[in-house]
Amino acid sequence: MSSAKLAITLDSYLVKRIDFMIRENKFPNRSKVIQEALKEKIERMDKERLARECAKLDPEYEQKFAEEGLSSEMGT
Repeated sequence: MSSAKLAITLDSYLVKRIDFMIRENKFPNRSKVIQEALKEKIERMDKERLARECAKLDPEYEQKFAEEGLSSEMGT
């Protein structure tokens, strides 16, 4: 995967926390910390969006729809 450079501004508290994690050998550098944090946040948001969409479904309707599909596949 290709990479792109970005210039960002962070609160000094966050920078201190990031640098602490690097000193603790939890990450090799600042870029990796930020990449991992953004990846995790985006994945969490995607899961939340999926959960919200699933919550809109009517379980009874979905069950009947699934059973209709199975019965037509079984030839009944």
